[in-house]
Amino acid sequence: MPTSTARRERFDVLKHWQEDVPQDRLAHLVKDTARAYTRSLQVRLARHQVAFGHWAFLRILWQKDGLTQRELSLRAGVMEPTTFSALKAMQGLGYIEIRHLAQNKKNKHVFLTAMGQALRKKLVPLAQQSNRVSVAGLSHEEVLQARKVLLHLLHNLVQDLDALEGDNV
Repeated sequence: MPTSTARRERFDVLKHWQEDVPQDRLAHLVKDTARAYTRSLQVRLARHQVAFGHWAFLRILWQKDGLTQRELSLRAGVMEPTTFSALKAMQGLGYIEIRHLAQNKKNKHVFLTAMGQALRKKLVPLAQQSNRVSVAGLSHEEVLQARKVLLHLLHNLVQDLDALEGDNV
């Protein structure tokens, strides 16, 4: 149960966008929406004693098991020390094991345990529920349009970043 302060703060953010600055920069709205998505999933995961910080790594490993720490860091978009800490915790919880492959003694690879694999059936529906809640009241076409717009924004920003970083080479 959220504190009355936390609940009030969430509604203040919503009121801010609806009444105070309805035409403020889109980046701020996307950021606040992303935070709300994160918190929605974070609360659901916590009810199953799973840290939100482990979610990205579990999702990646459910798609491709046996990656190195570096590969996981790149795919999750986090620094290697962050990945190292999360993996140590996940190993301690029994979600993963870290080992060398016979053909490559240099790199350590991360593998899901049976417990880590089993979490998929429990956790993926929680993320799906957060997504369903977020689009309630929107038509299928509106959801598709929102995806199209967000992907276009992302494309533009990736292109811009590529150009900016290209100027510094």
